[in-house]
Amino acid sequence: MDLDEILLTTEEAMEKAVTYLKSELRGVRTGRASTALVEFIKVDYYGTQSDLRSLAMISVPEPTQLLIKPFDPSSLQAVVKAIQASGLGLNPTTEGKQIRLMLPALSGERRQQLAGSVKQMGEQAKITLRNARRDGIKHVDALKKDKAAGVSEDDIKQADEEISELLKKYEKLADEAVAAKTQEIQQI
Repeated sequence: MDLDEILLTTEEAMEKAVTYLKSELRGVRTGRASTALVEFIKVDYYGTQSDLRSLAMISVPEPTQLLIKPFDPSSLQAVVKAIQASGLGLNPTTEGKQIRLMLPALSGERRQQLAGSVKQMGEQAKITLRNARRDGIKHVDALKKDKAAGVSEDDIKQADEEISELLKKYEKLADEAVAAKTQEIQQI
């Protein structure tokens, strides 16, 4: 593995960590309805666990309401059971061939809990980022020890600095995502 490959691999790992964090944050409930809240709920559809978004059209008709229209009307009860079992604390109402979810307002205590949960997700992402940095530096050090690779000390030092800069960049992105979600949760 050469230095460019190590840097590219490290950056890809960091990018994946931040992307994963952002997708996790989309599923955290705020005061407003969002389709991301229920998109990834697993529904038992004919013996297969499928994401709700692949089985139904999800829309937001009002800021505190979600409307779910299953493509297959026979899957309505399976969708209702999955929503109830999801642990989101939502009570689905069946209306003909569609399901309506009313999102109750969040209490101040619940907002604090969610903000803490978001902060915890951010910390997990940072741990993943630091692990990617550690792995990148470990590979660079292996190149340093391998005299046959013919990599100069200046190149090694520059690669270490670039990996540290990548860490700073992606930690900043993670912090910004966490701050934006926390602010969204705190809005009434």
